[in-house]
Amino acid sequence: MKLQFWGAAGTVTGSMHLVQVGDRRLVLDCGLYQGRRKETFERNRQLPFDAATVDAVVLSHAHIDHCGRLPCLVRAGFRGPIYCTDATRDVAGRMLLDSAKIQASDVKYVNKRRRREKQQPFEPLYSQRDVAATIERFVPVDYERSFDPVEGVRGIFRDAGHMLGSASVALDVSTNGRSTRLVFSGDIGRHDTPILKDPAVLPDADFVIMESTYGDRLHDERSRIHEILKDVVEHAVENNGKLIIPAFSVGRTQEVVYNLNQLWNDGQLPALPIFVDSPLAVDATDIYRVHPECFDEEMIDALYDETDRDPLGFRNMQYVRSSSESKKINELKGPAVIISASGMCEGGRILHHLRQHIGDPTTTILFAGYQAHNTLGRKILDKMEEVPILGRRYRVRARVERIEGLSAHADRNGLISWAKETQQAGRLKKIFLVHGEPEAAASLAEGLTDQLGVDVEIPTRGEQFDLI
Repeated sequence: MKLQFWGAAGTVTGSMHLVQVGDRRLVLDCGLYQGRRKETFERNRQLPFDAATVDAVVLSHAHIDHCGRLPCLVRAGFRGPIYCTDATRDVAGRMLLDSAKIQASDVKYVNKRRRREKQQPFEPLYSQRDVAATIERFVPVDYERSFDPVEGVRGIFRDAGHMLGSASVALDVSTNGRSTRLVFSGDIGRHDTPILKDPAVLPDADFVIMESTYGDRLHDERSRIHEILKDVVEHAVENNGKLIIPAFSVGRTQEVVYNLNQLWNDGQLPALPIFVDSPLAVDATDIYRVHPECFDEEMIDALYDETDRDPLGFRNMQYVRSSSESKKINELKGPAVIISASGMCEGGRILHHLRQHIGDPTTTILFAGYQAHNTLGRKILDKMEEVPILGRRYRVRARVERIEGLSAHADRNGLISWAKETQQAGRLKKIFLVHGEPEAAASLAEGLTDQLGVDVEIPTRGEQFDLI
């Protein structure tokens, strides 16, 4: 068995790992790379292997940096099955359609300027037709049910607790009369978060591919979430300004709304309009409601609470679907909360809200999730004086804040605890750390070596390992 790393190696985006067993090849995740625009576009368009030679894909979850390149794979000749959980199938299908639509819209907008300047126009990475062909290849598998992605390999999904439908996967590879277990963590969630179940573990691993996003830090106590949200909302009201929250349409948006709903129920939220401005977030929230198999007890209790029948919606909050409604939000006078995608400000309606308000000192921009290097979100969070938005540069005069407690990723302690559980049978030979910036991965590698006494590798892009 050979393992080659083609994404999320030394970075947190573009998850993609190639596994070869004999003459069979399968890919773990196939995500979009996010970062500098020119580098991003070129890397996403050019696959590092022949798509037609890939037999199957195993998808951990539906975030775009894990699934967003699947239409490129299909467009390039992949014709195999894409295995994932039932909820991931539903969410990823909608995410990919939204991605294709956003690409077409953003490219159209940018190309107007490029044509005026006699520059070569851009093309989207893929179309909605490519997405439709991709969705046809999804094969949903329930948690805890085994499946055979390729001959000689048996897989099983367990809930990763990271987002709706997210999974860690164990691949049991049979060669020469013995079995070797390769565990892929996907993105590992946190314990005791609202809405979703806690992450489960796949024990008895021989080799582990593991994320390291927060490998060098601990999260704030969740008790501070309400305090921070209350503070920034009150600041918006006092300054007659806008509170803009970039948030992934699936997962982060629902958790922000859930916490705002709790503040509303406790009488701690001022009366002001709150908008969730993302067609995908609207659809995703509907998808949430039909997948209670992913919910924890707290969420299930909230759904059946007679005093609050909808923890994902409340008075004063509006879900916005149409572009005309979205444009009206920016014309609104007075304070308001605008929750919009994308979470790293790399596309979608959030760009138009930022373009309109980032130069206004009464505006607050609240980041509720991780911002990868070279993304617009990271540039704003790092308090650059000017940032590029849709081909133009804007001066940042808005107040910039962050809230760590809403992260959907396990922190350093959570990651080490998860890794210990995979070692139960004492068979663990090596851990490969991916999906983390170099500093985070190096820090986690040191901690894992000290506490588990196991060999840890931090692979580079394209690096290959012979496992058995």
